[in-house]
Amino acid sequence: MHESKENSLPLRFSKTARKDAKNKEIRYEPTWESIDSRPIPQWYDEAKIGIFLHWGVFSVPSYAGAWFWYFWKGPKPVREVVDFMKNNYRPGFTYVDFAPMFTAEFYNPDQWADIFKASGAKYVVLTTKHHEGFCNWATKYSWNWNSVDVGPRRDLVGDLAKALRKKGLAFGAYHSMFDFFNPMFLRDQANHFTTQEFVREKALPELHELVNNYQPDLIWSDGDWMAPSSYWNSTHFLVWLYNDSPVKDRIVVNDRWGSDAECKHGGYLSCSDHYNPKKLQKRKFEDATTMDKYAWAYRRNINIEDLNTMEEVTTLIAQVVSCGGNLLINVGPTKEGTIIPAFQERLKQMGQWLSVNGEGVYATKPWTHQNDGVSRDVWYTSTRADNGTVINVYAIVLSWPESSNLTLASPVTTANTTVTMLGYNTPFKWSPLPNSGLQIQIPAIPFNQLPCKWAWVFKLTGISN
Repeated sequence: MHESKENSLPLRFSKTARKDAKNKEIRYEPTWESIDSRPIPQWYDEAKIGIFLHWGVFSVPSYAGAWFWYFWKGPKPVREVVDFMKNNYRPGFTYVDFAPMFTAEFYNPDQWADIFKASGAKYVVLTTKHHEGFCNWATKYSWNWNSVDVGPRRDLVGDLAKALRKKGLAFGAYHSMFDFFNPMFLRDQANHFTTQEFVREKALPELHELVNNYQPDLIWSDGDWMAPSSYWNSTHFLVWLYNDSPVKDRIVVNDRWGSDAECKHGGYLSCSDHYNPKKLQKRKFEDATTMDKYAWAYRRNINIEDLNTMEEVTTLIAQVVSCGGNLLINVGPTKEGTIIPAFQERLKQMGQWLSVNGEGVYATKPWTHQNDGVSRDVWYTSTRADNGTVINVYAIVLSWPESSNLTLASPVTTANTTVTMLGYNTPFKWSPLPNSGLQIQIPAIPFNQLPCKWAWVFKLTGISN
C-alpha cells in the first residue's frame, strides 16, 4: 500500500465520470477505465507526422546520447564514457560543469519552426526535461539547474512554443517523471516507492507548471517505468488535465505514466521506443523513432550513413500510418542551438515528399488491408465518409515496379474504379484480376516527370472493399 500524498498536491478530480447537466461536459474519474475512455482529440489523429527534439545538457558532450551522465556516474559505468571523460576533461570535472557550456547562442526558434513546417510535420515535441533533471524553462522547482539560471539564460520551452504556434504547428512537451540522481527520488526508491517526496515536491509540480504556463497540446511522459502509476499519482494528474486544466479539450498524452500503464493505459500508446508493430492496432499508437539510427541526442561523431535514408523514412511513414499510428521522428539539436545540415536536408526531403503525397497520409484511416498480399512493398491507407464508407484507397508503393505493370491483390474493383498517381495528372489504365485485385499498366514516364523520388502513392477510387 502506497503512502497517499494526493491531498497535499495541487490536484482536482471528480469522484465519478459524469455528464454535467448544465454544460454537458464529460467528467473523468481517477481510474484507468475512465481515463482510457476519453477519445483521442481529432487534431492528433489527423496530424500523422511529428518532430521529436532531444536537447539538454547532454548536448554539450554530445557523445553516447541523452543518458551520458548515468553512463558516466551511474551504478554500472560504461567504460567508453568513463574513458572519454578521462581523456578529454580535467580531473575533478563534474556533469554540472557542462551546464554553462550549454550556450544555445545560435538558437533561433523561428528558424526551427520554419524547418519543421517545411518538413511536413504537424506537431513538435521538445524535451522540457530529460532524466538528467535539467529544465529548459524558468521553473520554480529546479533552482540553478534550468536554462534560465544557467547556460542559455533563456526560456527555451516558451520561445519554441510561441514560434511553433505562429506557424500553425502544435507544441508538445516531453517530460521525464524521474531524475537520475535527485536525492528525493533516490530516497523514494530506497523506500521501495512507499513514499512520494519526489512526486509531491518536484515531478507533479513541474507538470502543473508546464501545463499552466505553456498550455501544451501534447504531454509526452517518460521515465516512469521503475514505479507504478499509484506512486506517480498519474490518474489524479490526468483527471485534472482532462477535467479542469486550461488545455482539457485539446490535450493529448501518451501511455508512460507508470510500470502498470505503459502500452496499456493513458492516451495513445507509445509502448517501447521505435514501436512499429506493422499490423493494425486496436488503439491509437505512435512510433517515436530517430533520424540518427543510433541516438536520440546529437552526436558529434555522427556519420552520414548513420542517418535513415529517405527510402527508410518513407517506409516508416507508410507502415506506421497504414496501421493507424503517427510517426514522431527525432533530431537532436547541438549545444549551440542549431539543427545540423544533414538533419535539415532529410527533414526538407520529407516535406517535399509529403507535399506531393500528403493526401494519402494526413487525416487518413486504416483500410481493410494494411500490406498488400502480393506486392509486399505496398501499404494502404484510406479516406472515409462520416458513415464509414471508403471514399479513396491509397496504395503507397515503396519500390518502383520493375516491369510496366503493378499488381495489387487486395483492392476489389468495380466498373467505376479509377487509378491515378498523386502528383501525376494522367489516369492509368488497369485490368481486373480473376478473383480480386487489379493490374495497373505503368506507362513509360520520363524520370524527370515523376512527381517524387521516393515512394509513389496510387489513388484508387470506386473500390468496393
